[in-house]
Amino acid sequence: MPRVLTVLLNYRTAEMTLRAAEAALTALDGIAGELVIVDNDSQDGSFERLSREAEARGWTAGNRLRVLQSGRNGGFGAGNNAGIRAGLSDGSAPEYVYLLNSDAFPAPDAIRRLLDALEADPGIGFAGSYIHGPDGEPHTTAFRFPSVLSELEGAARLGPLSRLLRRHRVPLGVPEATRRVDWVAGASLMMRRAVLDEIGLFDETFFLYFEETELCRRAACAGWPTLYVRESRVAHIGSVSTGMKSRDRIPGFWLDSRWHYFAKTHGRTYAAAATLARLAGGALWQLRRRIQGKPPVDPPRFLRDLARHDLRALRQGTPDATTPPAPLQTGETTP
Repeated sequence: MPRVLTVLLNYRTAEMTLRAAEAALTALDGIAGELVIVDNDSQDGSFERLSREAEARGWTAGNRLRVLQSGRNGGFGAGNNAGIRAGLSDGSAPEYVYLLNSDAFPAPDAIRRLLDALEADPGIGFAGSYIHGPDGEPHTTAFRFPSVLSELEGAARLGPLSRLLRRHRVPLGVPEATRRVDWVAGASLMMRRAVLDEIGLFDETFFLYFEETELCRRAACAGWPTLYVRESRVAHIGSVSTGMKSRDRIPGFWLDSRWHYFAKTHGRTYAAAATLARLAGGALWQLRRRIQGKPPVDPPRFLRDLARHDLRALRQGTPDATTPPAPLQTGETTP
């Protein structure tokens, strides 16, 4: 029977993490494995509360669930890497790793659906869920990999251009059926352990955003595609830990992650071209917005912040590739 290691990352959302853990344990009923809650150095009493509640609710009996402390807040990838490296309590390696956000609540059969999809096709590396809001509204979580043309199309928001570049648009909408995609959101993501053994874990240079995009791309380059599983349903609130919805300016970590993604996957020259395309598309949108009186969509001073950040990154000579994450086992390589 395949075993699944579920990693649930917490950062200052203890109450919601407990709700997510309860939903996950229900969905894991009948599936071999364990759930690991990783507190990402919240420093607000989360670790202590999660530990107390887990024991009081009987979740820790029989190694069903453990609560761990990461020791540092290195971001989404680093926190999940800590849980993955912790492995199963007996020291053995699971066949699959399942990542669940602290503000995501899987349906009773959601995890089983992902597991069945990966078991049915040994050539698939990762599988992600259909994500919807608490009100049932579908979320767009299936995507193409970003490119220079996708940066232009997404920023311009111009109908004729979008139709011309439709095959380069990053969002795929909400697929009506299970299908292969380039990448899926990491809110509910199951990964074949053998793939992680081959390509490595999350690149911890990313603090937030683009880390699952890069990991799925690394898997795809190694011949392991990603599957969007429409039958796996997960409710997701979104941006609870990051606070992105309440920010006035685009945060520096998003700009860092975007630049690092393009520079690592395509080189700094391509990253600069992607930024120029984004700026050109943004300028077209600003002109159209002023002519037609449309409300602003981007955060205040977004284009200026993007230009300054990426010019500085280009001048600093950010390397085209970074050292891969520490391997899971001796002999692991990263393409």
